[in-house]
Amino acid sequence: MNAPRHHDVVIVGGGMATMADLTRAQTKCIPDGCTWYADHVTAIEADRSVVHLSAGRELHYNDVAVCPGSRVDWDAITGAEEAVATPAAATNYLPEMAEKTWAMLSSLTAGRAVFVISERHVPCAPVGLKPLFMAADHWRRAGNLDHIEIELLVEGTRLVNHDDADRELRAAADAYGVRVRTRTTVEAVFAVSQTLRVQSAEGTDELAYDALYLAPPHRAPDWVADSDLSTDDAGGFLAVDPRTLRHRTHPRVWGLGDVATVDTLPSGGALRKQVPVVAHNIAAQRARRTMRHYDGYSVAPVTTNRRELLLAEFDRDGRPQPTVSTPDLARPRRSTFVFDRYLEPQIYWHRLLKGNVS
Repeated sequence: MNAPRHHDVVIVGGGMATMADLTRAQTKCIPDGCTWYADHVTAIEADRSVVHLSAGRELHYNDVAVCPGSRVDWDAITGAEEAVATPAAATNYLPEMAEKTWAMLSSLTAGRAVFVISERHVPCAPVGLKPLFMAADHWRRAGNLDHIEIELLVEGTRLVNHDDADRELRAAADAYGVRVRTRTTVEAVFAVSQTLRVQSAEGTDELAYDALYLAPPHRAPDWVADSDLSTDDAGGFLAVDPRTLRHRTHPRVWGLGDVATVDTLPSGGALRKQVPVVAHNIAAQRARRTMRHYDGYSVAPVTTNRRELLLAEFDRDGRPQPTVSTPDLARPRRSTFVFDRYLEPQIYWHRLLKGNVS
């Protein structure tokens, strides 16, 4: 099966859809004119221009676009993987746990719910706030919000790298009584005692939970991290020029998506902007024409309740980069929620995956 966009999976974690609603057979998603190898990559030998597949086949290339995504780094938080195997913790950064996430949150009627948002290469990290706001809205409607203590632990300094959207999200959190703690890192999870060891500017302390949601750190696939496609300063990720998206030392290798070092928030919207740059630059390099530059555009669609959503669009320096001038999509709107939930998935399946990124 072909997985949906990550923030659609997060909608499942908020109880607004099922995984069956948001998956398609891969055979139906391959663009015309493409040869599909139903296999996975184990290595790229850039010096030989060869891609190795797990079944032993070698594919020779003139240029290769590397976009394998990233994966959860369970080693980054001690005990996290063991914790999400229990009923009291979950993450919808694993599609198979998305429905469990909502079952855990919706069944809570009293106690402490802790939401942890890492900033270590998390794909569209602010989208991890969706389950929080959808759960808080559910608890309010069910009459349980006053009996639930909500803690939000964010590693970064802001909820999203966009001034107006950050203010809107903080206001929404305040309206639900959420205690927001930025610059806060979870060092360990102790599943048996249902506690976290937390490091912040105030020092180290322990925090108990009755329900724990994790947007955990991510890392590159091992075959990228262990190769010369990565460098020490790339931290295991694909070492590309953030502007041209060409590899720093292998000019026939191009990187995009969550695996690439592009100095901006990894997201599906960022990938959509990167694809035309790579497509143009491959042809431009061959013809010795001027290359295009990717400006670091990214986007974070975040619900503030079960009816409204805001869209934070920004470049790598945090400057707003709205797709449309009006209305202001950085404010929560019902229309934006409807578009994101019902229309955007259809665009994803029928246009974006088929190669139309306009």
